[in-house]
Amino acid sequence: MPRAHSRAAVSVFLALVLAAGLVLAGLVVLRGRAEASHAAGCHAFSAEHATRLRHVSGSGRRIVVIGDSWSVGYKLTNPERGWPSRLPGRVRVDGFSGSGFSAHASPCGAVSYATRTRTTDGADLVVVEGGLNDYDQPYAAVRNGFRLLMSRLGGRDVVVFGPAPAPRRLAGARRVDGWLASLSKAAGVDYVSSIRLTRLSYLPDRLHLTPAGHRAYGDWVARHLPA
Repeated sequence: MPRAHSRAAVSVFLALVLAAGLVLAGLVVLRGRAEASHAAGCHAFSAEHATRLRHVSGSGRRIVVIGDSWSVGYKLTNPERGWPSRLPGRVRVDGFSGSGFSAHASPCGAVSYATRTRTTDGADLVVVEGGLNDYDQPYAAVRNGFRLLMSRLGGRDVVVFGPAPAPRRLAGARRVDGWLASLSKAAGVDYVSSIRLTRLSYLPDRLHLTPAGHRAYGDWVARHLPA
């Protein structure tokens, strides 16, 4: 090979190595930023969960709500005015944004519904709400999480409210609704399907409720609670 061609080949090779190195470095930076953002999000959800859990509203029979971002009142100016505030009773909310029945619905660790049953001690009624975050989970994961939850709620009065038809996750919500209906029947617990609630109003993200949506959903849930 002529010397000029050899030098050109070496230059091209070095340029490719440098470019690859820059791409790799960029990917590392982006991954680091994503992980930092993810950690910050989980930290915010944990703080939101703790704050909401401390607040108890209303009077009458003791109701504990186990749920997701809907129960927490995510994105509301006043989360305490979320749909659980419409329930007739002394209501405590154990909600964690992004969580669900399955163990890996949330990327924030062990926050599935089954991990949060201690707060139901002494409750007259446990209202379990959700399923929208299980939209991409396999049936086995939802089934296992549901069964574990029910085993830990044994002896308590429980009613399960399935996922509403949020436009952003409609197909998955329909699938999970069918699963939860069958699982609830097998477990001998009351199940109320929310999948036909097509008139709820959503925020621009097409996943979370507006204040009016919370009021409508809360009033609907209240009408379907066991006496």
